[in-house]
Amino acid sequence: MKILCVCGLGMGTSLILHMTVETAVNRMGLEAEIDHTDLSSARSMGPDVVVGQGMHTEELEGIAPVIVAVDDFLDDGAVEQKLRAGFAEAGWSGC
Repeated sequence: MKILCVCGLGMGTSLILHMTVETAVNRMGLEAEIDHTDLSSARSMGPDVVVGQGMHTEELEGIAPVIVAVDDFLDDGAVEQKLRAGFAEAGWSGC
């Protein structure tokens, strides 16, 4: 599974989100390739899951089968819950 963490400019915020998502994914026991980038580069990266700020949800649509909007980039528990909900909504069992 390829997870892409996205922020508006792809600088520090996406890196922070990357580390938070990595913690959540490890706790979930999933194997995933996690990367981070800016909005404009995200479309060309072909991820399975995109995690980003809620204010960018419309811009993220169509990039991946699962789009997860997060508010707190440091709360790995909340990110885990949102990932699980996104996987369930997509019908991905075992996640």
